[in-house]
Amino acid sequence: MSILGTLADGLFIAIQVLIGGTSAYLAILALFGLRHKKETIQNSPQKTFAVIVAAHNEAEVIEPLIDNLKKMDYPNELYDIYVICDNCTDNTAEIVRRAGAIACERFDDTKRGKGYAIEWMLERLWEREKQYDAIVMFDADNLAATDFLSHMNEKLLKGARVIQGYLDTKNPYDSWISISYAISYYFTNRMWQLPRYNLGLANALGGTGICIDTPLLKEMGWGAHSLTEDVEFTARCVERGIYPTWAHDAIVYDEKPNTLKASWKQRMRWMQGHFDCASRYLWPLLVKSIKTRNLAMLDAALYLFQPMRLLMILLISIILYLQLVMPSWWAVTDIQEKLFPTEFWTVVSILIYGQLPLAMILERAPWRAYLGLIFYPIFLITWFPITVIAFFTKKNKTWSHTAHTRSIRLEEMSH
Repeated sequence: MSILGTLADGLFIAIQVLIGGTSAYLAILALFGLRHKKETIQNSPQKTFAVIVAAHNEAEVIEPLIDNLKKMDYPNELYDIYVICDNCTDNTAEIVRRAGAIACERFDDTKRGKGYAIEWMLERLWEREKQYDAIVMFDADNLAATDFLSHMNEKLLKGARVIQGYLDTKNPYDSWISISYAISYYFTNRMWQLPRYNLGLANALGGTGICIDTPLLKEMGWGAHSLTEDVEFTARCVERGIYPTWAHDAIVYDEKPNTLKASWKQRMRWMQGHFDCASRYLWPLLVKSIKTRNLAMLDAALYLFQPMRLLMILLISIILYLQLVMPSWWAVTDIQEKLFPTEFWTVVSILIYGQLPLAMILERAPWRAYLGLIFYPIFLITWFPITVIAFFTKKNKTWSHTAHTRSIRLEEMSH
């Protein structure tokens, strides 16, 4: 066999081992999300919260969120609402004050982006006479279940230091794009976050619906300035042995883009930020996980390694197709056949694809949501070019704002 042929064989084997092993791990791990025990609130309100909302020109959506937050099923004296009016050129700050929240205006052309805005806000909170037990973060387009703070209070009293709430969709039926997001989040919540919570692994922060213990924030600082500040702060926590946990019953409703153009722009920022964080934190976490034999760190490293699980699904499908349609070309060596036969890829594919409708069933998704499965494969395919382009543009640090226009109130939500 020629040197070129040997290198090709080695490459194919490496691809099968890498994708096959990772995919099997994720498929098996997801099975631990089949069980969910609803968590009851046992403790009375004790913890105090500074609820901060990052907002850039959010006049269309900010008032319903403030109205929602003021109606939390939690004593008003135990939490305050701060809105970061970040480089706003509209009347966001005026609406915030009129709605009864504290508007904190920030103008900085050199440090743009949500990560910098949060750090700026935290520095000012630390200087205030009134201090809080924890910081809760929302985006301006969000709505939150009225028992959200009660669940965070419960988690903090049980020793949690970093908590991620359940991310639901505020506008699932606006378009085929928004319902595709909703399906993705049904899967993420049930088959990604819940299994890790059940197994005691580190959960991933999702950008909003986050609660962080104040002493921890003061100790380690925010320090997350990438395009995906949530991914970066998660990695920094895990690196320190602090594992974010999950609150499956603390629900946050997030507005999703309605058009492919807006979705492309948002997901491109997500992937660029994810690749940037992976380049800085993957190897340190991986090496430390091996040295300490720490599964939680290894799992967090795997999350950084695969920028988007949907790309993995696409690669699985390609490999399965090659083995079924062109087995003589794909099986270039006997070793490969012994490594991962066609039956292996078939089983893994069934487990991966089957988790989407299964997650929807377990989460009791409305019947209308299942219609989105018709268009979901198209949404899935669009991840491939986004991920490839993002890999080569991961050094981009320019924050791209997602415009929000769906001014929905919590009582108008259809479940």
